Amino acid sequence: PSLIAATSRMSRSGFWFLVVGASAALTHWLVFELVQHAVWPELANALGFSVAFCVSFAGHRYLSFQDAGTSVQQSLLRFFVTALLGFATNELVFVALLHGLLWPSRLALFVAMVAAAAQTYLFSRYWAFRR
Repeated sequence: PSLIAATSRMSRSGFWFLVVGASAALTHWLVFELVQHAVWPELANALGFSVAFCVSFAGHRYLSFQDAGTSVQQSLLRFFVTALLGFATNELVFVALLHGLLWPSRLALFVAMVAAAAQTYLFSRYWAFRR
């Protein structure tokens, strides 16, 4: 029974991680689209990240990792570090593709967001919202 319960909990957590992650990614993307014409693409990316962080934390804390063994305050601090590391990966990949390989900004952002997602999941699951 405990193996079945653990598998079910991980499946539910994984499902919500994808839903919340997609919602945060969409938020990030929409903010980027709204401001990219007025500011540098790197700044538009940072603004998108900042707004999406709020969506991401709330969704992951209360849906993806609702059985977290950490307080909200501890999770927020840990998730902030996790998100900053994910954003650093995102921004490095984004800048490398945008300026190094001269990719279009939208494609570079998409690839950068995907690259950071797995890292964010691992840090979230095993540290920020540790069970």
